[in-house]
Formats: sequence, structure tokens, C-alpha cells
Amino acid sequence: MTHGDGRRALVTGGAGLIGSHIVDQLLREGWRVRILDNLEPQTHKHGKPAWVPSQAAWSEADIRDRAAVTAALQDIDVVFHQAAYGGYMPDISKYVAVNSFGTAQLLEIIRDDNLPIKKVVVASSQAVYSEGAAICPQHGQVAPPTRPLAQLQSGDWQVRCPTCGAVASPTATPEEMPIGGETVYAITKVDQERLALTWGRQTGIPTVALRYSCTYGPRQSIFNPYTGVIAIFSTRLLAGQPPVLYEDGEQTRDMCFVEDIARANLLVASTDALDGLPVNVGSGVATTIRTMAAMVAEALGIRIEPVAHGEFRPGEMRHLCSNTARIQAIGYQPQVDLLAGIERYLAWIRTQGDIRDYFAAAEAILRTKRIVQQVQSHG
Repeated sequence: MTHGDGRRALVTGGAGLIGSHIVDQLLREGWRVRILDNLEPQTHKHGKPAWVPSQAAWSEADIRDRAAVTAALQDIDVVFHQAAYGGYMPDISKYVAVNSFGTAQLLEIIRDDNLPIKKVVVASSQAVYSEGAAICPQHGQVAPPTRPLAQLQSGDWQVRCPTCGAVASPTATPEEMPIGGETVYAITKVDQERLALTWGRQTGIPTVALRYSCTYGPRQSIFNPYTGVIAIFSTRLLAGQPPVLYEDGEQTRDMCFVEDIARANLLVASTDALDGLPVNVGSGVATTIRTMAAMVAEALGIRIEPVAHGEFRPGEMRHLCSNTARIQAIGYQPQVDLLAGIERYLAWIRTQGDIRDYFAAAEAILRTKRIVQQVQSHG
């Protein structure tokens, strides 16, 4: 397949952070693009954002709406399925309805209506790895289980070898590591990925599941207090509030700039080398949450130290850095490092007018639903 031959793409969730950047890159490369997006109020507080390009066909509809999805799939060559309900939210049934059912129905329509779709690229997530890969001094590379609630309640954040219990050190996680999912969101991402790849094998339609690292950058919603650590830190600092760290702030994440994630989508769409596979997409660099808070504060010139209240989120992984050898084999290289990416995000945030701290009110809700919990003191 060559670029710019007038190929037609459907981008579900095409007004969102990742979807909108995929749309921009597709248009630049000469694709014809259709967007399906329901403008979830949690993310799109003011309705359709200004960055949705007029050159793309627009369908405002929910991924669960069978008739709307069927209409959007007509005359499409490649589907970039980004629509999802994300973040740390208490809504169990909505995650399952949007992510699992929405994906299942999309695939069912393509199959049952015998649509001539040539490829489906699905947004999966690093959240499918329960605790990522680690190195035990005695047993080498291991796949640690999720840290038990009782351990976290005691304020012990360490990841341990499943065989001998020794403290294990983090290492880059390859696609072969077991997947599970210890939050509702993660479970639905496992669902999406497995549904899509299994369907692809059964129908013969090439399908790829991209396991995104933590994605950030311009257009990351400043209204949604449940997604995006850099967005949350930025809005807290701009509101004169300290960034809040869970655990001890020494957790590590692989932060990947949104344009790099979007490029990965176009890359896998233009080659058959990774068809049928789950594929990590990230920067391959591990950064602690505490370091990130300091980088955002430094870039903003707001010197407020972060605070850790001894709180944690059950099921959250301690360390995650993607091994990206698989996608590097087809020419992927991230182009925007974390410092440059943060500066580009902050430059965008400054154009967004009213920046409030939406996180504080959200945090109270998360505590009542036990999605954020407190270390239990022993006295």
C-alpha cells in the first residue's frame, strides 16, 4: 500500500487526544478521513473542539450506536479504533459497554455486513500488563503478580519475584509478558485487544493492537481529572496547588508524546509486517512520577513541592516501561523527548484560557469509591 492514494480511513474517537493527531497525520498524507466521536462531556466540556478539521467528514455519535457505526464504516479502507472510555473512574458498566461491547459490535458489523475493510488498528494499552517485567537477582526476568491490597495498605510499595519473594527491579516489558488487567479499564483493554486479534485471525482481515504507553501532549483534556499525569500536575500547579503523588512518587512510567503514538498508527497501517500482533508503542524510557512533577514545575516556573499523603490506587502497576523492539523493526523511533514534549504541552495549555484544578473534587469521589485508598497506620 502506498501513501496518498486516496485511501479512506475511519477514526473512532477522532476528536480525542490520540485520534485527532491520527486524523491530522492522515490528512497530511492524502487520506480521506471520517471521524466518529460522541464528544464525551468528561473530556469535551465545551463540545466539538476547534481542532477537528473541516476536511474530515464528521459523525457525532456513540460507538455503542449500531446504526451510526454501520453508516460510518461505509466506503472505508482502514479503521483506526481509538474510541474508549478511560482513566481511573468508578463506572464499571460504562467501561464494559463502551470499550468491550463497542469494539465487539464494530467488528461484528464489519463481518456480518461483509464490508471491504482492509485493516483494523485497535488502541490497546500498557494497562494490559498487570505489573510489567522485572528482574529477580536469583530468577532473572519474571512477571510479578499485582501487589496485594494488604501489602499496599501497609505502605510497602516493592515489587517481588513470584518464585522467591525477593525484591525485583524493573526492566523493559516485552509483548510476550502475560496480560491480565487489574483495573476495570485494563480488563476492558484486554477484551478489546483479544476480541480484535481473534476476529482478525478468523476473518482474515489484518488487525493490529497497539499497546500505548502513557500518552500526553497538546489536546489532552484539562477538564478530565482522571487521565494524564502531566495534565493533572500542570493544572494543579497553575491553580497554585501542589502535585499529588500516590505511593512514594517513585513509580516509573513510559511517557510517549502523542504525535509519536499517532505516527505509530500510520506506520502499522502501511505495512503487513505486524499484522495479527499486539505491539508496544512508547518512548522506551522510564521516568519516575516525582521527576515528572519536578519537570512540569520547572517548565512552568512554579516552585511548589509535590505532596504524598500515603495514598495509593489498588491494582495500579509500580513500574512500566515498554520494550519497543517489535515496532522499531518497522522503522518506528520516537521523535519528541519528555522535556520537549512537556514544553509543547504547556505552550498549548496556556492558550486554553480558564485553567481550574478539577482534580481536587474528583479525588474526593475516588476516595469514597475506594479507587484511591489510604495506608493503614499501625498504632
